[in-house]
Amino acid sequence: MSTPTKFLLDESKMPTHWYNIQADLPKPAPAVLHPGTLQPVGPDDLAPLFPMELILQEVSTEREIPIPEPVREVFRLWRPSPLFRAHRLEKLLGTPAKIYYKYEGVSPAGSHKPNTAVPQAWYNAQAGIKKLTTETGAGQWGSSLAFAGALFGIDVTVFQVRVSYDQKPYRRALMETYGARCIASPSNETNSGRAILEKNPNHPGSLGIAISEAVEIAATHDDTKYALGSVLNHVLMHQTIIGQEAIAQLEMAGDDPDVIVGCTGGGSNFAGIAFPFIGQQLRGGKKRRIVAVEPAACPSLTRGKYAYDFGDTGHLTPLTKMHTLGSTFTPPGFHAGGLRYHGMAPLVSHLKELGLIEAVAYHQTQCFQAGVSFARAEGIVPAPEANHAVLGAIEEAMRCKREGKAETILFNLCGHGHFDMSAYISYASGQLVDQPYDESELAMALAGLPSVPA
Repeated sequence: MSTPTKFLLDESKMPTHWYNIQADLPKPAPAVLHPGTLQPVGPDDLAPLFPMELILQEVSTEREIPIPEPVREVFRLWRPSPLFRAHRLEKLLGTPAKIYYKYEGVSPAGSHKPNTAVPQAWYNAQAGIKKLTTETGAGQWGSSLAFAGALFGIDVTVFQVRVSYDQKPYRRALMETYGARCIASPSNETNSGRAILEKNPNHPGSLGIAISEAVEIAATHDDTKYALGSVLNHVLMHQTIIGQEAIAQLEMAGDDPDVIVGCTGGGSNFAGIAFPFIGQQLRGGKKRRIVAVEPAACPSLTRGKYAYDFGDTGHLTPLTKMHTLGSTFTPPGFHAGGLRYHGMAPLVSHLKELGLIEAVAYHQTQCFQAGVSFARAEGIVPAPEANHAVLGAIEEAMRCKREGKAETILFNLCGHGHFDMSAYISYASGQLVDQPYDESELAMALAGLPSVPA
């Protein structure tokens, strides 16, 4: 009798609520501060950018938040997503470990991002909003919000980081197919973009700059709101549908993970897979190792400072306490564009400070090597971002091999790489190189952190 490799939940088993880890934290996360007064922000401070329902989710300490039925109806297009046992990868590695992966590439946009794009667009539509602005790196988030905007009658404008805009034309084409307008950032359409271009007309862009442009448009137009694809509490909470489904699917498999791995840039897919399991632990359940894997060229968790900082380069956003490389830091143009953010989600950063998660950083060539090995064993070509999680899982499996331990490893394969084949072409031809960040630029960016009294 063959061992099952695929675990599917019935639609009726899809979660009805999002999980809010703030209800179970042993110590509350530090407050978000107004940059002018350095006092905690209130709902009115966020009202120019977000509809009130999302603001209430952002500050909620309720453990469960109901998922609206119209949102669940859209989710049924691809959810529950499958959980796979990676038998062939295990055999390739010769490891006694069992490796499972939750595959989010089955969504219309090819990644986990619609899990929050759909509810964000729906809540904005319910509030009568007709226009949304946002930023995107590699384009998974921009294409996801474009998809969600098309469903709920919202015009979407996406500022895409210039280096990714040039590297990934098919993501741009997908956004435009869904009806969004995609603009290379920094652009001449905003004050913050023009200021950057005046200093450097060939600036490669960064997520921090693109956020500044999108926030500026939303803050100066009454008919427009802003949507963010990672970092914020409500965004991470929307992604917990991933981990909740995984818990049920692993019960079907008769297994329980010892190690959970996710790639981290802003923190959304990592939170999605990890937070429900961490919540179980905080409520007295099994203790697990939770490993966040980030790019060595943008290592906020492993090299950043835990401090208050702006979420954007133009300093239009509130101050959040997070692991940061400094809001003016521009990472090199490596291919995992979704992980090129200067800061880590405040909740993920807080968990790191509490000792509930650990972090490692890898260079892109070794991540692509792992992604190719995974594709040849399991058949799915991972996105460059997801390759970091693949490598993290492989490293854990090889540790088990060295130690003779039959541990169970779960990782989130947060998206496919079908729009990233130029990166795989570069890897196959030997042209993909590891790009170090500028140590002096990092030092300058950290030296410029805002001064916030203890």
